[in-house]
Amino acid sequence: MCCGETEATAAAARGPPPHVALLSSPGMGHVAPLAELARRLHDAHGFTATVLTYASSDSAAQRAFLTSLPPAVGAASLPAVPLGDLPAGAAIETLLSVEAQRSVPALTAVLSGLKSTTNLVAFVADLFGADTLRAARDAGVPGYLFFPSNLLMLSLMLHLPRLDAEDAAEFRDLPGPVRLPGCVPVPGADILQPLQDRASDAYRWMVHHGERYRDAAGILVNTFDAIEPGAAVVLRQPEPWRPPVYPIGPVTRQATDGAAADATGCIDWLDAQPERSVLFVSFGSGGALSTAQTRELARGLELSGHRFLWVVRSPTDGGANPGESYYDGSRSKDDPRRFLPPGFAERTKALGHVVPSWAPQTRVLAHRATKAMLTHCGWNSVLESLAAGVPMIAWPLYAEQRENAAMLCEETKVALRPEVGGADGRLILAGDIAEVVKEMMDGEKGEAARAKVAELKAAAASGLEPGGASYETLAKVVSEWKAASGSS
Repeated sequence: MCCGETEATAAAARGPPPHVALLSSPGMGHVAPLAELARRLHDAHGFTATVLTYASSDSAAQRAFLTSLPPAVGAASLPAVPLGDLPAGAAIETLLSVEAQRSVPALTAVLSGLKSTTNLVAFVADLFGADTLRAARDAGVPGYLFFPSNLLMLSLMLHLPRLDAEDAAEFRDLPGPVRLPGCVPVPGADILQPLQDRASDAYRWMVHHGERYRDAAGILVNTFDAIEPGAAVVLRQPEPWRPPVYPIGPVTRQATDGAAADATGCIDWLDAQPERSVLFVSFGSGGALSTAQTRELARGLELSGHRFLWVVRSPTDGGANPGESYYDGSRSKDDPRRFLPPGFAERTKALGHVVPSWAPQTRVLAHRATKAMLTHCGWNSVLESLAAGVPMIAWPLYAEQRENAAMLCEETKVALRPEVGGADGRLILAGDIAEVVKEMMDGEKGEAARAKVAELKAAAASGLEPGGASYETLAKVVSEWKAASGSS
């Protein structure tokens, strides 16, 4: 018998490869890390995978990204469910939660179909998908959660039902910071935005998810021990009241992703800049500033005298949520450059480069010219910055970003934060922006943050190698999946 026949016979004896289905909440900030987890399961552990998305999240950018995944990682969309009965202006958290809950019947059918056509060993939902674990149970598949944020945020969610029952006060009114086991103390006003109004639907949904997280067989977390060592020690210990917690990060997009699609001119502009001289300014795919804040930022960058690459978005005004462009955040509806101060582009053309709406972030962060990042503190951006060894200026906008900023500045020490002032106490003024930029680019605090982030970059890379903490943690989960299904 020839070698090829021997290999084919052995493969047939092993049976089909293990398969995992992963369901992402809407938004590229959710889709990207979950799809990258699928890629890692394929590349490192021989899995095939199906990335499931909701009809509401469909976009050209999402389709292009999912198409770029390996052939062994497929994608499918769940059918649309009615959401028209929800009140106008319903919070993002409500929309995401209701869509997940109403998609359970269709998801159960999809998982049952995959179980009959693949060697389906596990189902993984992300943080707004706790109710979909019921579909996994009904289909006879172990159900896990992938938590795309950090251990601080996960600890808050796990303890939230208890916190809700014990104290009727609003978080922002608490006399002291919120203290969770192993975590940095967080001022109540910096706690997750949807939890700032106990009477809101969003608050009740978050408490509901915290309760339902206990239904998971395990929780995979997109972080690594060196970022939050105290929380990692606590949450790696098994507890009877919660599922096992598995830090497996960083799970981030590769710096080569989208390399052929950069029509922004960012990389060409960076190529012409001195090494470690540029501040990259970006508020993610869904974040936006007010018109007044956009102009203050422009003036602050100009006053700083430092080189900058700024991804500018059309402003959000009228008291709207700064994350209101969550669903359609890939492009601004108007050219956002028209909201900049008169003459700004001309005055700063020797030092700055402004691009509308989007830039190839992982490539920008990995570029030799990038020295620091001014960021909204979305966790994907934080991990990408850490993986590239780039310290941050923290400018949180919504969701859990204020919590992230507190951790990055007070515990991890890889970020600086500007003062918030203005007549209403909510505007960051140009002078304060210039001051924090100068400190990050030239000051002692910036240098200390740069040294710390270099340590974390090395820790992140080593943790993903065989023998590293994150690699071995995921390998343990994979072994459990295979053992439960009888796969080799």
